[in-house]
Amino acid sequence: MRRRLYFMLPDLDSARAMRDELLLARIEIGHMRFMGREPLPPDMPDCSFVQRTDLVHGAQLGVVIGAMVGLCAGVFLTLFPVEGMTMRTAAILLVTLGGALFGGWASGMNAAAVPNTRLKQFTQPIDEGKVLLIVDVPVGRVEEIEGMIAKRHPEISFGGMEPPMLAFP
Repeated sequence: MRRRLYFMLPDLDSARAMRDELLLARIEIGHMRFMGREPLPPDMPDCSFVQRTDLVHGAQLGVVIGAMVGLCAGVFLTLFPVEGMTMRTAAILLVTLGGALFGGWASGMNAAAVPNTRLKQFTQPIDEGKVLLIVDVPVGRVEEIEGMIAKRHPEISFGGMEPPMLAFP
């Protein structure tokens, strides 16, 4: 299990220093992401399209809503069948699955155009030239990493923590 931590860094130089210190603290580069106003240099791991947009949240919401609508449509078609057709349980499941797939796809496509709502609070500092660090750390090391950053870099502000994540990426 990992926890996602957010830190606002004053500039690119402190972002590089923080990257190096996290590497020395045995946090893998694959668990660090940086986000700035301008595109970052190649040596800094940048946020992906999925992390910058609300794609995942939109797709999840679309799957749930689509499955509910599909289930209702399947039950409706079973209770009031079209003349000459018989509906069974398999048809209800297929319509539910179809609704979930369509809802996830349609909602995900719309959400891909929307900035990530979890990062909304960091928009103004990023526009001012600061760099956002997103790091995923093991649950048992959260306090250690927070303490290390606070002790060595008082200019860095802690931006919050997300609930636990799955152990695999």
